[in-house]
Amino acid sequence: MIVDVHNHTPTHPGEVPEDERLVFEGWRSDRPVVTTNSWADFDRQQAAADISIVFNIAVDDPLRATGLPYPPERTNDATAEFVAAAPHKRIGFMSVDPRTPEVFEEVERCRALNLVGVKLGPNYQNFDPLCDEAQRFYGYCERAGLPILFHQGTSPIREAPLLYTHPLVMDDIALRFPELRVVMAHMGHPFVRETVAVIRKHPHVYADVSSVYLRPWLLWEALTFATEWGVPHKLLFGSDYPISTSGEAMAGLRSVNDIVEGTKLPRVPAEAIEQVIHADALSALGLGKPGEAATP
Repeated sequence: MIVDVHNHTPTHPGEVPEDERLVFEGWRSDRPVVTTNSWADFDRQQAAADISIVFNIAVDDPLRATGLPYPPERTNDATAEFVAAAPHKRIGFMSVDPRTPEVFEEVERCRALNLVGVKLGPNYQNFDPLCDEAQRFYGYCERAGLPILFHQGTSPIREAPLLYTHPLVMDDIALRFPELRVVMAHMGHPFVRETVAVIRKHPHVYADVSSVYLRPWLLWEALTFATEWGVPHKLLFGSDYPISTSGEAMAGLRSVNDIVEGTKLPRVPAEAIEQVIHADALSALGLGKPGEAATP
């Protein structure tokens, strides 16, 4: 079973009107990315994954930040509705701003909508991930068994602080909340070495490989480092849809050694690559299969 842990909720339930179609130049180096997409687009483009974890990011102005065609208060409802349309193959995560006074009320509302984890992007949401409000929120999630997927590493958005998404911040969080299940998105690119160091020492901290395969040298370095330090089992498969797709992600991972062909540099073992693609993300995050109860 292939679980893609990193997907952004499609922007439109139906066909995207031409005047709402958005294209962004900064997310990939090889081509622009169409950031507006329909539910049907998702199903067609993500058919290679058996289960997809989907989410939005709670920001004050989603139209400016992500091109979403609905207001901020619809951020989680849009994800819940998408998941409910195919509950056997989709798992929804909520997104909230830990600083808001009503954050825990929103979390409980989202849990009632069957959203079973959290997506945070402190750089995009502009909050210090070690602030008091954030730490109170992590404590709640630790007690409630809600895994958190954090955006980690770089972003082309100039206003998004890199300091808020550096992998070493996750070390601090894991020390304070050792039972909190965490996913460090994108292996913290380009800080993949630091990410490997963090996931190696904390039992409940994982990293996903989403978008890393779009940069062949970084991918080779990331997987070589993970292999040398014995943590391929701490890497979860993810595509970062719509920036990429599950099928493209698998092909990229399997071609990791192409860049060192003809050299004496080490190869990433084929079994390590397949271990990532077929990672048991649901068990790692304490989640049941779609429609089932979570693992205690």
